[in-house]
Amino acid sequence: MVERFNGRIADILTTTRFDSRQDLAATLTRYAWLYNQQIPQKALNHKTPVATLKAWQLTHPHLFHKQVRNHPGPNTQRIQDHY
Repeated sequence: MVERFNGRIADILTTTRFDSRQDLAATLTRYAWLYNQQIPQKALNHKTPVATLKAWQLTHPHLFHKQVRNHPGPNTQRIQDHY
């Protein structure tokens, strides 16, 4: 999965002209969101990575220190703080 993700990022970088560093950062952020939230992965039984993490967290909460979120960016809220 990592190699496929990196290959897709490489394709974006070689086929897109970016006007600025901010444009590049925004494009990469959008793609990471799309990949994690919207593109089902065959290796994950045709579920998205976030949906798979959420399901895993429900069945194995002791393995997680933070709540799985549907938005990009760092998650600084610990699970214990969420309840």
